Amino acid sequence: MEITRRSRLLLRLQTWAFAVLFIGIIGMLAWLSTQYVYQADWTSGSRNTVTDDTRQLLSNLPDSITLTAFAREDELLRKQIQALVARYQRFKPDITLEFINPDTAPERVRAQNISVDGEIVVSYLGRSENIQQLNEQQLTNTLLRLSRQEDRWVVFLTGHGEQDPHGEANHDLGLFGKELERKGLKVQRINLAENTIPENTHLLIIAGPRVTLLPGEVEQLHDYVAQGGNLLWLAEPGKPAGLERLAEQVGVTFLPGVVVDATTQMFGIENPSFVVVTAYPNHEVARDLGMVTVFPEASALETSPGDAWQVTPLLTTAPRSWTEIDALAGEIQFDADSDERPGPLDIGVVITGTPAADDEQEDAPRKQRIAIIGDGDFLSNAYLGNGGNLNLGLNLVHWLSHDDAFINIQVKTAPDTTLELGRMEQAVIGLGSLIGLPLLLLLTGLVIWLRRRRR
Repeated sequence: MEITRRSRLLLRLQTWAFAVLFIGIIGMLAWLSTQYVYQADWTSGSRNTVTDDTRQLLSNLPDSITLTAFAREDELLRKQIQALVARYQRFKPDITLEFINPDTAPERVRAQNISVDGEIVVSYLGRSENIQQLNEQQLTNTLLRLSRQEDRWVVFLTGHGEQDPHGEANHDLGLFGKELERKGLKVQRINLAENTIPENTHLLIIAGPRVTLLPGEVEQLHDYVAQGGNLLWLAEPGKPAGLERLAEQVGVTFLPGVVVDATTQMFGIENPSFVVVTAYPNHEVARDLGMVTVFPEASALETSPGDAWQVTPLLTTAPRSWTEIDALAGEIQFDADSDERPGPLDIGVVITGTPAADDEQEDAPRKQRIAIIGDGDFLSNAYLGNGGNLNLGLNLVHWLSHDDAFINIQVKTAPDTTLELGRMEQAVIGLGSLIGLPLLLLLTGLVIWLRRRRR
């Protein structure tokens, strides 16, 4: 091809046109990157992406979500929290994350009941809940509970010296009542001498009555349970308050005396009336309950439910415990010749049953749920902060009010994070490291030495 002035001009024009187009394309791609975001998870099993159940839940949450992480200046911990939240922000951008150093904000730590470094407060629609375990299942199930629009009414029996859910005395349940309201539950008090149990009651709580109930009030409680109502009974030793008929109805007997636990001395507790529970059964109430719970002056329970109820022991004392009938003074020991019972003893049980179906109700009735604890002081203002008492109380209320519809999210694992070797492979690697590799090094050195010697 003959190069002329005209051909040189065309080549220059082509070069400039290519440069202008190339720069234009790069600029357009840069602009498009600011307008649209595309992310892809190429890991095995898409383990860096939330599950379909979580995506569906996020799509049904129209309002913004606020996450407050109480984490110290630990770069690794904060990156783990950011990585988890980023998976949710991909599908719901209006999720905000705020970090607070608990050492510099002690008042907020006390107000939010923070007990673990890295604990996250999840807030949605004016409701909030704390999570301590950093995983998708915990966060998604928390959002599910907070998103429920239906009001759940928790009714406390009053008028007989019961512990007050709004009271500030040490024996009252004011702090626990505030925690229930912070979880979005509606707390109400009712006197059966003046009113009947509301029909929209999700859970009725009897918290240690000190005065005997009237026969008409006991009849209301009997009918409430017979009609499938959910009940949390926080009893006290030696104070049946006329509720023997209710205990007989659900097949529970309160053993005489106060439970004494010798193992409490290992925890530095000198009071013999305190009971410590360290192990729990595989039950929804005890889910993720990894801390000890403390019960002052507990009563032991004996169950004979019959065919109508299914009873599961929830709180069981250590073998070195017994029911002390005599006064807790001086030297205390188990008397085998008396009516005292040796441990382990049940001080808390959960009961389920199926109420009779209503002819007007098309769907099958839900399982009736009842929990009876032989001590109510463990949720009082004085002892609520001990161990896992608060978590146990909240789990009981959530379960009893049928607020346990957790999403069963399978943990995504990477198949390439573990290496499984058979005996043959292990033998080859072991012999190769101990014998083969040293011989190879010796042989290499010998070859180099012989080559240098021939020179």
